[in-house]
Amino acid sequence: MSMNPMALSALATFAACFVGVPILLGLLRLFGCYTIVYEGTAKVYVLFGNVLDVIQEPGLHFLWFRMGPAALIVNWIGSGYTLDMRMDQVYRRSEPVNSEEGAPMGIGIWYEMFISDPVAYIFKNADPRGSLAANVSNATVRSLSNMKLADMLGSRHQMSQVVREEVSPKSHEWGYKLGSVYIRKVHFRDPGMIRQIEEKVVNRLRQVTSAIKQDGENQVNIIASTAQRQASIAFGEAAALRPKIVGQALKTIGSAPDILEAMFEILEVQKSLEGGAAITLVPEKSDLISGLIASRGAA
Repeated sequence: MSMNPMALSALATFAACFVGVPILLGLLRLFGCYTIVYEGTAKVYVLFGNVLDVIQEPGLHFLWFRMGPAALIVNWIGSGYTLDMRMDQVYRRSEPVNSEEGAPMGIGIWYEMFISDPVAYIFKNADPRGSLAANVSNATVRSLSNMKLADMLGSRHQMSQVVREEVSPKSHEWGYKLGSVYIRKVHFRDPGMIRQIEEKVVNRLRQVTSAIKQDGENQVNIIASTAQRQASIAFGEAAALRPKIVGQALKTIGSAPDILEAMFEILEVQKSLEGGAAITLVPEKSDLISGLIASRGAA
């Protein structure tokens, strides 16, 4: 049974594209025909202790045209380094420094770094990243120690500039270049001092709270006393006006004798009732009074 020519050609194309082409390209790269440099990377080729080429431009590069016959054996005998040229960031916590007053402080420093010289990065320092971190730490301690505590807590921008100027020239010799440097945190390292500061802050807050409370009470007392004084003045004015009003009313009533007599009778009855004395009502034209008087005289 013979295979379909179309299916056979498709199978051959598949094998050529997915098997043959990767193998062919791998052999070409192995024998130094070409290399691919990606964005943000660099390649350094070294043969017999000599740097043949440094490629930092991203894209496709043909090594035979750049290095000549040495490209055929550089991947076999020599070395090829692929370096990450992108910017990196590091944050170092609590670098120990002392203020001018002798307070133990901790400095948190953040900095950026990137490879500026690939050859120096590979050959001039076995651990350039660690050396840069140690250099930043030493520069921080050396340049920021014995500063006044107020300046250390308030001038982070100036401290960042001082550290960067101290580190940059030395780091560039190792192929590392320092970018931005920023002091992110300044704190106390002594737990006892931290507790003392907390106690002082708490006591100060209590004092401020008590002062605010006392001031509020004083204001309330002032408002209350002012209101009482105004009320007393108003009541005094009313008490002074009462006799005048009552006198004018009595004068008006006195102009009518009938009304005046009726009013006095009402007042007399009201006073008698308010006095609580026993009252005996005797009918008019009764002999009860005469009998009482006669019995009293006999006694």
